[in-house]
This record gives sequence, C-alpha cells and structure tokens, in this order.
Amino acid sequence: MRSIPMLCMALLATFTAGAQQRFTKADTLRGTITPQRAWWDVTSYDLHVQVDPDKQTLIGFNTITYKILKPDSTMQIDLQEPMLIDSIVQDKKSLEFTRDGNAWFVKMKSPQLVNKTKQLTIYYNGQPHRAKNAPWDGGVVWAKDSLGRPWIATAVQHLGASVWWPNKDHQSDEPEDMTISVTVPSELTDVSNGRLKKKTENGDGTATYTWYVSNPINNYDVALNIAHYTEIKDSYSGEGGRLELSYWVLDYNEDKAREHFQVVKPMLKCFEYWFGKYPFYKDSYKLVETPYLGMEHQSAVAYGNKYQMGYMGRDLSGSGWGLKWDFLVIHESGHEWFGNSITTKDIADMWVHEAFTNYSETLFTGCQYGPKAASEYIQGIRKNIKNDVPIIAPYGVNVEGSGDMYYKGANMIHNIRLIMNDDEAFRQLLRGLNKTFYHQTVTTQEIESYISNALGVDLSKVFDQYLRHTTIPTLEYRINGQRLQFRWVTDVKDFNMPVRVKLDESGYRLIYPGTLWHTVNITVPGVKTLDVDKGFYINVRQVQ
Repeated sequence: MRSIPMLCMALLATFTAGAQQRFTKADTLRGTITPQRAWWDVTSYDLHVQVDPDKQTLIGFNTITYKILKPDSTMQIDLQEPMLIDSIVQDKKSLEFTRDGNAWFVKMKSPQLVNKTKQLTIYYNGQPHRAKNAPWDGGVVWAKDSLGRPWIATAVQHLGASVWWPNKDHQSDEPEDMTISVTVPSELTDVSNGRLKKKTENGDGTATYTWYVSNPINNYDVALNIAHYTEIKDSYSGEGGRLELSYWVLDYNEDKAREHFQVVKPMLKCFEYWFGKYPFYKDSYKLVETPYLGMEHQSAVAYGNKYQMGYMGRDLSGSGWGLKWDFLVIHESGHEWFGNSITTKDIADMWVHEAFTNYSETLFTGCQYGPKAASEYIQGIRKNIKNDVPIIAPYGVNVEGSGDMYYKGANMIHNIRLIMNDDEAFRQLLRGLNKTFYHQTVTTQEIESYISNALGVDLSKVFDQYLRHTTIPTLEYRINGQRLQFRWVTDVKDFNMPVRVKLDESGYRLIYPGTLWHTVNITVPGVKTLDVDKGFYINVRQVQ
C-alpha cells in the first residue's frame, strides 16, 4: 500500500521503470515457470497442518497429485524461509532434495512417465514469516481478539502461499480441487476455503477441521482463519440455484454482523446481473472476520472492516457514495469473479484482477443508487491515480505494476463502456468474459483480444496507452468559427480511441480522433470550448 489505501488486496510491489529495475535469481525462481516446474501439472493438494498458537509454529504435510507432461527427474517445490522441509516421500521412498533460498529441488527416483499421474508427500515444520502489516506486508497474523484470545489468519498475496505451506507457488498452475485439514486447540475453530466436511475431536485437547474445495483455487487464496468463531447461516437464490451463505464472526460480534451483512444478497444480485453466475456455488459463499483489513480468499472472503461503511469509515471516491456501503464486502467479493475464477498466469497482469474488481464498486453503486451516482463514483476515484509507473510489470519475476491497476484500470474499463454506448452489450461483454474464462488462468493478451473481438473494434492501442505507459491520452482541439479540429497526443503511435463530444443540440456522440488533425463542423453557434463527456478518463487541451 502506498499513500492511498488500496485493497484486496494485491500487495502493491511497485517497481522502478526501465534499466533501474534489478531482479535476483530468487525473483526468477519464484516468478518463472522454470524447467523444474514446467514438466508437471498440479491436479490436487491434500494439505494437513497443525497450528500451535503459543509457539506460533506450524507442522504438517502436503500430498501433491500431479500429471506428468514430459520426462524429467528434478522437481521444484517452494517453501519460504524460515520454514523447513523434513522429508519428501514418493512410492514409499524417501527422496533427496537441495535448497536454493526458498526453492527446493527434489530428485525423483521413480520413473516419471508422460501422461501418468503420481503423488508425492512433503513433510514440513517451522515458525512461518510473521505478517508485519497484513494484508500489504503479509504472512501469518498471530493476533488476539478484544478478550485476549488467539486470533490467527493468513494473508499472503504477492508474498506467496509458500510462506506457510509447500507447493508449486506460481499463479499459472492451480489444483482442480483441494483438501485442507487444520488441527487447532479444541476451544478454537478453523475456517478455511470450500465446505466443512468434518470436525474431528482428537482426544488430546485438539480438534481437526477438514475443508474441501471442489473448484480450482489459486495458492494465495488458500487460508487459515482461527478464532472463537460463531457461524451465521443464510442462503441466496441466484442464477445457479440455492447458494449457501455463512458468516463466520467473532462470537461477541454476532448481532452486529447479522445486521451489517444484509448487504450481501443485493451485492450478489447485482454482480450476477453484470458478471454472470457466482463462480463457486459448490463451495458456498463465506465472509470470515479477520484481524486484518481484508483479502479475496476464494469462498472464504476475509473481512476486517470492523462493520463500518466505506473503507475504514472513509469514502475513497470523495463523492459521498462510497459511504453508502461497506467497501470490503463489495470489493473483496467482486474478486470471486475477477481474481479467483479468472486468474492471471503472471502477477504482472494483476490489472485483470484489480481493474475489473475496482469497477465492480461502480457497478454496485449504480445497482443501488442509479447511473448518476455510479458516474460520480467512478470519476471521484480518479483523485487516487498516480500515473507513476506502468500498470503491467515485467514478466517472470513475481512483481506487480503500479497501484494504478485499481483506479486507472477501472476508468479504462469505463472508457470502453462509454465507447460501446450500450449497457446491455457491455453487460454481455462482462458475462462473456466470465463464461469464456471460467475457472481459468489467463494472460492480458487473451483478455485484451476477447474485448476487442467482442466490440469488433481493435482496442490494442487503448490498452497499450493505459496499461503500458504512465501518461493518459490528451485530446487537443481548436475551434475556428463553426469548424472543430481535433487530434490525440499520446505515447502510442496512431492512437485512435473514439470519444464522445457535443457537436450539436442532439447530445453527445462519438468522434474518431487520430494522431493527425481531423476537422468536423459544429452546428451550435457561438461555441468557444468543446464539451467532452467527462466520463472519459482523458486530458483535454484547447490549443490555438
């Protein structure tokens, strides 16, 4: 997080442009599909972990089921310091391994035959990295509730899930399903992703909670939430039928939560209207109270806004509309569509997660309060845009671009909506994205191409300008009597984004500037300045 609060929260690892940027071997091992990662595909994780709140330690094992894509004999597993791997076993044989920082290289003994499926189990332990300021500087949070009782949670986006459990820590490879078994002191409850399959009292003062995720899940979404929780149950009738809702809150906050979380159903109705069916009906929808602000953990959305409206009681748009609803509930839940169902292969493309989810706030404002409110909200959040470094970061080194992926990205999407000038077509575009890329990992090129193809207009130069450069387009114009001349001034050669202006009494209509001067006639007499639709996020400059 930089000077403005940015949620969700992709931990904004900003980078320095050009040659000043320096990356290490560790960055490459973390952010690249290395040869030791490329030959196998994760199909399932079966994670078992015992949590000791007093010692702040974890001990457990993870069984990885994987499909062999091509022959090889060395596998990369990720587990971050100071956590340790005790042993690795396959086919009842202990395997040798070496360590290079946070990457572990395992020497396979059994033949790895193409198209076959195999398993291996990693036993590990240690005291995981403690979060300094979750979710931005994340890790494991070891907190206390207001009664002094343990309150433990994970928040590891960008830092990586391998901070607390061993896995193939790259966004491009998600398991098709996952089992999460968490053992805690009997007086505590663990809430993880998916559905609770069973609770086992172990007879030694501990209990094990077994959760099953039946859909693909990205690693950073896998969560521990451990506290004195109570569950509030509800349901929602949506596009996929009956969706089970549950809100896991600290026991003394039950009454407050019952009232505050009434926003969930209208939110789901709005998002299903715009985006399509909630992506995880099989795994339910949960809000889980956490000791940090929030995170989009799949089917177990982390909530820590303390039952306030806005973002910690503030309106990030300055329009007044951001205080009408709880920012954390709306924003983090929007990620179930963009971020969790549609996940980028490389975090350099995190704009796909954050721009669309940030725009979900505008859509929700429109659903509840109308188009004028939505317009004021989307324009209001522009004050948070820095235009500091490009939104898309270098690939293959586990780095994110500018925090402008939120507000600037959302305004780019709003530009596209205005260019379409047809809300039903725009809605079908959003729903089409979620249908086409349902439960998939994607690249920015796939998303850009889909949108251009859906519109029948090549928007590649628009994406280039907003995502790969720091400046925004400037529409230059001059008026001489009834003649209007206009052009774009941009970084991108031959930039050609349409924009809406008033040329006559009939209202706004699209014009099609290029980087060369174009001329049209104005029928309104006495016009001195050009009326450009303020919904577009551009600069406008009158010249002589």
